[in-house]
Amino acid sequence: MNLIIVESPTKAKTISKFLDKKYQVESSFGHIRDLPKSEMGIDIENNFVPRYVVPLATKKTVANLKKVAAKAENVILASDEDREGEAIAWHLAEVLNLDKKKTERIVFHEITKEAIKAALEKPRHLDNKLIDAQQARRILDRLVGYELSPFLWKKVARGLSAGRVQSVAIRLIVEREKEIKAFISQTYWSLEAELEALKDKDSRFIAALYKINNKTFDKLSIDKTKADELEADLKQADYQILKIEKKKLNKNAPAPFTTSTLQQSANRLLGYSAKQTMVIAQKLYEQGYITYMRTDSLNLSGKFLSEAKIYLEETLGKEYGLNTPRVFKNRSKNAQEAHEAIRPTEAANSPEKIKAKLDKGFFRLYQLIWQRALASQMPAAILDATIIDVTAITSAKAKEYILRATGQTLNFPGYLKIYPEKTAEQELPSLKEKDDLKLIKLNKEEHATKPPARYSDAGLVKELEKYGIGRPSTYAPTISTVITRNYVERDLAKKLAPTAIAFVVTDLLTKHFPEIIDYKFTAKLEDDLDSIADGAKKWQPVIKTFYDKFHENLTNKYSELNKQDIMPEEKSEEICDKCGSSMIIKTGRYGKFLACSNFPTCHNIKKMAGGNGAGGAGGEVDEATKALQEKYAGTACDKCGADMVVKNGKFGPFLACSAYPKCKNIKNIDAKGGMEKDIPCPACGVGKIVKKFSRRGAFYACNNYPNCKNAYWGEPTGEKCPDCGALLVREKGGQIKCSDRSCGHEE
Repeated sequence: MNLIIVESPTKAKTISKFLDKKYQVESSFGHIRDLPKSEMGIDIENNFVPRYVVPLATKKTVANLKKVAAKAENVILASDEDREGEAIAWHLAEVLNLDKKKTERIVFHEITKEAIKAALEKPRHLDNKLIDAQQARRILDRLVGYELSPFLWKKVARGLSAGRVQSVAIRLIVEREKEIKAFISQTYWSLEAELEALKDKDSRFIAALYKINNKTFDKLSIDKTKADELEADLKQADYQILKIEKKKLNKNAPAPFTTSTLQQSANRLLGYSAKQTMVIAQKLYEQGYITYMRTDSLNLSGKFLSEAKIYLEETLGKEYGLNTPRVFKNRSKNAQEAHEAIRPTEAANSPEKIKAKLDKGFFRLYQLIWQRALASQMPAAILDATIIDVTAITSAKAKEYILRATGQTLNFPGYLKIYPEKTAEQELPSLKEKDDLKLIKLNKEEHATKPPARYSDAGLVKELEKYGIGRPSTYAPTISTVITRNYVERDLAKKLAPTAIAFVVTDLLTKHFPEIIDYKFTAKLEDDLDSIADGAKKWQPVIKTFYDKFHENLTNKYSELNKQDIMPEEKSEEICDKCGSSMIIKTGRYGKFLACSNFPTCHNIKKMAGGNGAGGAGGEVDEATKALQEKYAGTACDKCGADMVVKNGKFGPFLACSAYPKCKNIKNIDAKGGMEKDIPCPACGVGKIVKKFSRRGAFYACNNYPNCKNAYWGEPTGEKCPDCGALLVREKGGQIKCSDRSCGHEE
């Protein structure tokens, strides 16, 4: 018997389908060994030698794998093809005491019968260079986290953490928030003329002011006074077609997805977070539907290119195939050219063909990947573009204005046939140069410049990639980490907003630990890790060069800095309701709060109005929260009659009674800003089903608890199951099912 070990049970199940009985496929359930949680685990004095342990949670898995490996003639390690996968394979070899000269290592870009067979025919040994690169990353992150986090606990607030990549990501988010707060809006005006040809009343179109006295102008230069002057001139001007330009534009097909572009597009088009995208993509890969999803390569295999051409020409027509496959060049200097872009394992597996096999969320992401990969091998879309320039001459001929109208229509859809990107079509009437025109209406509109937007997951991933911070495998975990550790919250628009403590920590690190939070320095460390993976550098010198300077600086800062300088206390007008002393404003891990100045005699603390909020320092609220506050102003508590106020929590906005702590009534607000609909509890008939939260996330339960303990993990729709009468629930993937699992009804 040959034992194949992979890291995922789903992957094991898929691979088993392609192999005969002489192979047994087992799963390690990810890493079976890691650095200890309760201590550093790195011998700094002995050239940074790490000490790995088998956590309690994996001991049972290790015991089972040892038992199976002892009976196997050959052990084949088949974890993912990236550095982390190589490290997982190495840890398995170490813990299972495998002979590394005999142990086979196989890798593949896709989980298909052909790919698995090809990998088994060409096994290799463990790649020590990849293992060293992953070890170096893990050790670097441990050194920063375990030395800098206690410093933050002592000098800022307990419970804080710092990380080599996460701190730089937080800096990006904080600096964007500072830009937003410092932004000063400017108003300006635009003018548009609604025109028609004198000879044709069906030729109406709109042209915008483009030039004044044959010179283009800065849009911000048109203030209210200037706009009024222009309006007066244009209302009494004579209009005529000056020039008509027609041309064909090619809209080229986009490249297939890399990890970064998949996360960006899924966030923009589907509303998925980076983490959500990668969880679904991982499952699609393990089930054999797509190729490996952690990649920065734009390559496509010859097999797929051939399949794509056949599929496109047979289903859409010869004109939708390419005579020569399109090849995309990687912009990233560190892209792994041996890898592939993310694509479907089979071009002919159209989304509709496999729709019945996938949950809604999985289907939508697969559809996006399939469309993008096929579109990359299709001809450009061809647009017919028209530009009409119109002269407006005042009666005194003192000034001449040029207005411009642009339009475009789709001539040939090309790749848009499969990948429907937004292409605004506007058809202009058929006109001739020197046609006289009549002014129907002049529109003058005021505008205001807007501040830069907060980062979405897509925007932050793009920025991290631009600076060379992190790699495909780190984008999603980084965003998840900064949210979990309360440095960042999602606002009502799901954008990333820094908390109050993020400003404090970022300012501290920027001033006193500039290298940790410097974009170029962090990117250089990533380059060093790539060099280790390529065999150009050894991992210990890279770590020593970084650590010696970092540790010396950290040691000095312990004596140089004191907490009062970093976290100055602010006075408040509040009086302690327990001892009568004045309350002071402090900043902790979860934002600003009121604390009694008579500490430690009095330990009284209070939340500040507005809380931490998704919106940064000082508990300031964003526009979306302000809108909710206006909407629910005057809403009375149904338990005590006091006003309800809008607050932001870990899971978004909610209504809370202003009489807290005397009254602890709260009500949920859904994502669209409305209170969730009332659904009577079918168990007790007295209470209503409301949204609640636990460590495992959101769930739905009767508000008559503890008298009624009825609860659901899926969101009740309010409708009853046609088969058994139980409530129907909407699960995370969007699928509607009966809440009674024994019923099995699905919609």
